[in-house]
Amino acid sequence: MARKQYKEEDILRLLREIEVHLNSGMDVASACRQAGISDKTYYVWRRKYGGMGRAKLSELKALEKENQRLKKIVADLELDKLILKESLDYLKPQA
Repeated sequence: MARKQYKEEDILRLLREIEVHLNSGMDVASACRQAGISDKTYYVWRRKYGGMGRAKLSELKALEKENQRLKKIVADLELDKLILKESLDYLKPQA
């Protein structure tokens, strides 16, 4: 069976829906079943997105994007450093 990819907004909506069911006295397994996800998925999402609103979600997305950009910069600089080191070793006179 193919896995469904949920957007972050959908995840937040489902988490709020499950919380409403839990507050009304439903257990976790039946609330998750009604939402169409497994209870393991619920716990993973709750750990990652629990207590997060739309503003925090957009901030998280921006931070993840910035982190990816910085990782790319570090990788490029590391490659440049290795190239310079190899060219220095090649140009260094051997005694």
